[in-house]
Order: sequence, then C-alpha cells, then structure tokens
Amino acid sequence: MTKRVGILTSGGDCAGLNAVIRAAVHHAHLRGWEIFGILDGTQGLLQRPIQYKKLHPNDFDGNVMRMGGTILGTTNKGNPFAFPMKDGTTKDRSDEIIDGFKELGLDAVIGIGGDGSFAILRQLAQKGGINMVGVPKTIDNDIGETETSVGFDTAVAVATEALDRLQPTAASHDRVMVLEVMGRDAGHIALSAGIAGGVDVILIPEITYSLENIATKIREVMNSGRNFALVIVSEAVKTEDGSKFMVEYTGGEKRYGGIGNYIGAKIAEMTGSETRVTNLGHVQRGSQPSYNDRLLASAFGVKAIDLIAQGKFDRMVAWKNREVVDVPIKDAIAAYQEVDVDGTLVHTAKALGISFGDE
Repeated sequence: MTKRVGILTSGGDCAGLNAVIRAAVHHAHLRGWEIFGILDGTQGLLQRPIQYKKLHPNDFDGNVMRMGGTILGTTNKGNPFAFPMKDGTTKDRSDEIIDGFKELGLDAVIGIGGDGSFAILRQLAQKGGINMVGVPKTIDNDIGETETSVGFDTAVAVATEALDRLQPTAASHDRVMVLEVMGRDAGHIALSAGIAGGVDVILIPEITYSLENIATKIREVMNSGRNFALVIVSEAVKTEDGSKFMVEYTGGEKRYGGIGNYIGAKIAEMTGSETRVTNLGHVQRGSQPSYNDRLLASAFGVKAIDLIAQGKFDRMVAWKNREVVDVPIKDAIAAYQEVDVDGTLVHTAKALGISFGDE
C-alpha cells in the first residue's frame, strides 16, 4: 500500500543530515511510497502555501550525501506553542502546523532533530494525532538512549584537526594554545577531541576545576622540557566563581561563548606563558560529514522507514551495541546524556596524564 511520508530537519544543522534524508528517500521509493521534504522545519508548515517538495532518488546525486548542512533547511527558533510575533507578544500557532501536516495528507512524518526539537515535535504529534518517528542528530551527543547521534563524529573530527593545526604553531612560538569548542551543556566534543588531539588540559562542564590546578599542569609541561601546551575547553564551562560566559545575538538570543578567552587570560596571568585562544564556533557544524556519520545517518534513515512500515510510532531510532534499535521518544528526551565522569574516556584521559583541572 502506498504511503505518503513527510521528512523535516529541525534545530541546529550538522554534518550527515542529507545522508539521513537520502537513505529515507531511497528506501521509501523501493517500497513504492511518496516522500515529501518539508522546508525549513516547522516553519515551512506555517507558510501558506506550505513550503515542501516531493523527493525522488534522482534528487540525490553523488554529491548530496557528501554535503554538510541540510538541503531542506532548518530552524532552531520559534516554538510553535509560544511563537514570537512582531509586536513582541507570543501566540500558540501549533494548530496551523498540524493543519499543514494534514493538508499534505501524510501517513507519517520523520523528524530529524535533537532533544529540544523532539519535545516540540512530539507535543505537536500528540495534539494532532500525527504518526511520528525521530532520528537523533546533534553535534553535542547529549541525546539519551543512543550511544551516538548524527553529526557528533564529524564535529569531533573537525575539533581534532584544529588541534593538529594548532600544535605546530604552538611549538614554533613557545605558546599555550586554548581551543574552545561547542557541546552545549555536555563536554563530549571536548573530551573526545582532547584525547584524540593530544591535549594537556581538558575542561568540561561535568568536572569542576581550579585555575591553580590548570596553571600547575601548564608549568609541569613547560618544566618538562616541552615548549608548548594545548588546552581544550567546552563552551558551557563556567568561570571559577560559577559564572557562565554568554554571547547575545540580534533579537536578544543568548548562547554560550567566550570561556576560552577567560581561561587563556588566566593561564597567561598565572604562568607567564604567551597564550592564544581559538574559538571554532560554527566551523564544527558545517563540515563535510565523516564516513562514520554517513554510515550512521544511512542506517538511521533506513530504520525510520522500517518503523513506519511496521506501524511503530512515537519512537526514535538509536545506536546501541553496534546496531540500530528503536526507543520511545519520551525516554530519549528524559535521559539527558552528559559525560560519565567515571566512564572509560575520562579514565583514559587521566591515564594519559591529561588534567581536568580537578586535581
């Protein structure tokens, strides 16, 4: 029986999104189904006429899977249950989005997003009686119930490459290089890239540090005969007194950013070392996807179509024990995945002599 399936990307972009879409389109086409790409996430469903395009395998030439970003566009603002209006008020526009789903005559929708997107999409699905399947994507790797998400591997690769590039210039100029990376409230990118990039100090929000401990580590490195040091810090790390570093953007939106400059300045002040700071920012999002992200995205896209065929909804595809499974979306949202401070990677880093500033 022919089905009409919608697919959309929601939240911040990352590498691998197009590979998810491609896999879903190919698998749906082989089943004789129609698949519709909804443009700009839920924003496309607020427009009249609805912004969408019918997708076909021929749309996905050899280049699309290799592209970063999302060919459908996305949005990470404008909660439809409290949508910001031009006059400064908010309005519940959820019914407009639900009407958009129904106008397209969809049997199911695949939402590719993070925990925030899933919370909104699930609420819409429950209110409107929409059959939904979720595909986890986030560079932060903080979605629960899955060992990894689309986009994380590429973000770590970009951060690791940055460290590989910073090391020679650090050694050439006798400097301490501080790299600030994304991750939101979880330190997964900093931890993984820090180990892979051979840093001396990893700072993550899950482990409280002291500036003196960081300075002591830098002095030890320099006194050992090495003329440089590398530090990686996750954007949500706080100052020693517990303050957050935030950047305010147009419209009043605030995001993490700037803790690297604080750490760099303190290291220079306390050790006398010449210090430079690099903030990778959105460079971590827009890269060509790694082969791991392409594989994961492809497996997730196929599984999403399988779940629709099986009539299993309100589920998220997930990666566990080297295979794709499905879990309740509500469980994935509830189980925020921060760094396990007693886990293998933290133990590995400490065994390599990397400091977290906690001792």
